[in-house]
Amino acid sequence: MTLTDLQTGLLSGAQVLDAQKCVGDLRELWMEPAEIADPDALLYRTQTFRTGLEAEGILFWGNTTLMPGRVGAEFFMTRGHRHLRKTHGELCVTVWGQGALVLMDEDRSTRFEEMRPGSTHWIDGRFAHRTVNTGDEPLVFLCAWPADCGHDYDEVARLGFGARLLDVDGKPALVSI
Repeated sequence: MTLTDLQTGLLSGAQVLDAQKCVGDLRELWMEPAEIADPDALLYRTQTFRTGLEAEGILFWGNTTLMPGRVGAEFFMTRGHRHLRKTHGELCVTVWGQGALVLMDEDRSTRFEEMRPGSTHWIDGRFAHRTVNTGDEPLVFLCAWPADCGHDYDEVARLGFGARLLDVDGKPALVSI
């Protein structure tokens, strides 16, 4: 049996896979990589409940805990991705913290939605997406997605998003690049 703690968003059980990324693991994604203070600092941790099947009709369930911080003016973020199957979206529910869900359509138009405890977000399968921690405490959110959606991280690594969420005068603001 797998359990989801609805107070913390954390998962436990034998079918839970844990993974983590450090700030330096995203070196090629930061606007100012020379500003990385500690490349070994934890950036985010994910937990995924997997059934062992990646077929149509199967859902995966998981969480992300994204740490607070910045590299230069850029808030800590996840690496971001697109779904290979554009008809397959994703549902995201914020458990803890403050942040933003950054969405980019196929024309590279970029916008964001505020994330706060209880906020629920539908991510259209055609949109590249990443999360950004704009607060001073960990941002924790739960997600559900089709097991067969496929993930393309390479496009985001190669081309980035159409805008970046930066700290501008103490507030998060999208800045075109």
